Amino acid sequence: MALSKWPGVGEKTAGRMALFLLRAPQGEVMELAQALLELKEKIKLCRRCFAFADQELCPICAEPSRQTGQILVVADPGDLLSIERVGWFQGLYHVLGGLLSPLEGVGPDDLRIRELLDRVRAEGVKEVILALNPSLEGETTTTYLSQELRPLGVQVSRIAYGLPMGGDIKYADQQTLKEALSHRVEA
Repeated sequence: MALSKWPGVGEKTAGRMALFLLRAPQGEVMELAQALLELKEKIKLCRRCFAFADQELCPICAEPSRQTGQILVVADPGDLLSIERVGWFQGLYHVLGGLLSPLEGVGPDDLRIRELLDRVRAEGVKEVILALNPSLEGETTTTYLSQELRPLGVQVSRIAYGLPMGGDIKYADQQTLKEALSHRVEA
């Protein structure tokens, strides 16, 4: 069943959704189908940062008040949306389109790394912040990008990892505790 291919939708949920659609009025089903088609037709990638956009530039890249000297690098548009919801970061973004994963055959040419390096050279970027998941692939990508960016004379930083606010030390796993200790800050 096609619905079970959607992220987070298992076989049972897909079945419930299918039954709902079968019972729904024809107009509602056609409205959903039309909305899905329009989504695929109208939403493209921003030519600058590769976030989702319905114009040539996404609203973030088109906003003149954003700080152009900072680029925050994320793996996918969902990560960008999560960071943007916080409302604190006022620089620009760059979406890689994934993470390096040699075991799965994803190398530097499969991601938008060349485009990032071109932007850093062309846009006078002073700092690149790497906001990639704390996974093997995220760490591999962070290391690779750091090595590629440093010769360009740009400051390279990464988001900190560790215990979440409100977390309990006794329930944290070893890797989280290690990261929390490794990335400690002055109190």
